[in-house]
Amino acid sequence: MESKRLLSLDILRGITVAGMILVNNGWGESFEMLRHSKWNGMTPCDLVFPFFLFIMGISCYLSLVKSEFKPTPQVIRRIVKRTVLLFAIGLFINWFDHAIEGDLLCFGHLRIWAVMQRIALCYGIVSLFALFCNHKYTLSVIGGLLAIYTAILILGNGYAEDANVNVLAQADLKLFGYDHIYHKSPVDPEGLMGTISSVAHVLLGFYCGMLIRKRETVEQKVIALFVVGAVCVIGGYLLSYGLPLNKRIWSPSYVLMTCGLASLMQALLMYVIDIQKKSGWTTFFHVFGVNALALYVSSELLAILLKNIEVSEMVYNGIHAVIAPLKWASFAYAVYFVLLNFAIGYVLYRKKIYIKL
Repeated sequence: MESKRLLSLDILRGITVAGMILVNNGWGESFEMLRHSKWNGMTPCDLVFPFFLFIMGISCYLSLVKSEFKPTPQVIRRIVKRTVLLFAIGLFINWFDHAIEGDLLCFGHLRIWAVMQRIALCYGIVSLFALFCNHKYTLSVIGGLLAIYTAILILGNGYAEDANVNVLAQADLKLFGYDHIYHKSPVDPEGLMGTISSVAHVLLGFYCGMLIRKRETVEQKVIALFVVGAVCVIGGYLLSYGLPLNKRIWSPSYVLMTCGLASLMQALLMYVIDIQKKSGWTTFFHVFGVNALALYVSSELLAILLKNIEVSEMVYNGIHAVIAPLKWASFAYAVYFVLLNFAIGYVLYRKKIYIKL
């Protein structure tokens, strides 16, 4: 299994990216389950990004184990180059959103943080951990990071829905300035301090990647992932009584709950695909899984483009003319947009073109 791509992991990645595109591209009034929770709590929509970070942690381990985690100049250059590239792509997406409206020189008010930037930081930090730290301390580091972040939240009013007193919002404001931060919620959901718990999140995926690699049989891998998933879900649920689930601040309970659910999902897919050999249904998600980041980036750019040339509104109005209920029309538009990106991915898939970002 380790000598080739793990199909079940590609499928989970594909399900996750298709889900990210779906929930990000409703038009108008969406179902509650397809919107992020406003503050405390968790909707199905809140699972997609943490699932991706968890999967990235697994992939980090399975990728770097090929070089035996040796910090050679070549490996380090590759990690640094990819980290910078991912961060730059995130900035480009933010810039493109302004530029397409004619604000080409938007650098004075360009948002610094977003999804790709968090992916970049977490990837870079966890990859360097993999090269320079003893992996037997992985769980200890995860626990330490979550404990530090818990202290920050408690002492710094991290759960306050007021940016004036919330330490996470204030850190971004003081470090980067008002014009460069997110204004649609009290706290930037991809802000700098939330990276602490996000790194712990990716490290949990890294730990599961280690289990996948070291367990000899598929059955043992499935059991290991199931145990980790169950422990994390239970731990996250219990912790949520003192530290509520909250995606905006990437709370410790949210880390445990979403990593646990992702681990259980990976175990289930591994059982179905690798043990039961039922993979005939996987092509759609495989298309998204093998070009995950490329299709996510293209979906963001395409959404911005279609919105600004008013194609999105035209398509939505056409859908709404057929489907009267607003929420169902919004859902149908989101499905249409997923299929549009699938078509792009399918061309790459058929030509065996895999874009590595």
